[in-house]
Amino acid sequence: MLLRGLLGPGAAAWSAISGLLGLVLLLLCLRGAVRASEITFELPDNAKQCFYEEIAQGTKCTLEFQVITGGHYDVDCRLEDPDGLVLYKEMKKQYDSFTFTASRNGTYKFCFSNEFSTFTHKTVYFDFQVGEDPPLFPSENRVTALTQMESACVSIHEALKSVIDYQTHFRLREAQGRSRAEDLNTRVAYWSIGEAIILLVVSIGQVFLLKSFFSDKRTTTTRVGS
Repeated sequence: MLLRGLLGPGAAAWSAISGLLGLVLLLLCLRGAVRASEITFELPDNAKQCFYEEIAQGTKCTLEFQVITGGHYDVDCRLEDPDGLVLYKEMKKQYDSFTFTASRNGTYKFCFSNEFSTFTHKTVYFDFQVGEDPPLFPSENRVTALTQMESACVSIHEALKSVIDYQTHFRLREAQGRSRAEDLNTRVAYWSIGEAIILLVVSIGQVFLLKSFFSDKRTTTTRVGS
């Protein structure tokens, strides 16, 4: 009590803020316990790109992908288990999400294909999550109720996950919108140049046409003597 009086209310507030920052850092570190591969890559035309992940039996996994730029914003996706059994296959999808539970130990393969495209390359984003978030506290999965502090930590943890997901979603939307705007700007520029050329040609043609109307045409008469 005496120490708090000596330090003042400012020190107590700073101590509370420091504790809250430490809690946030702890929640972010706990989020990293789940293996996740989040990659954005270029997929050329007539090309196929595959990725491999070692997964233990009974592990829950989620594959989410989205085409950011290129063509009609579509791509082929295929997911296979270690035996080559096709778990997921979609053709010309712009975006999708697939969740499965590994039936056996081994290396799982998922591929993105742009072989149906002849001249447009794509930019593809995917997020492959392996496993689920571990409980923040040992008593979270038990019947006993959580304390007020533990409940607050769980709520903050869930809110942070939602914020990260929303940030990723809006970054992808922003990148896709920027790509569409740049493509539209290029088309408008080419169209404007074409219109300027056509207008110039028509103007020159009209000048020569009007000039031909007012030109002095002289006719010569030749007499044939008898």
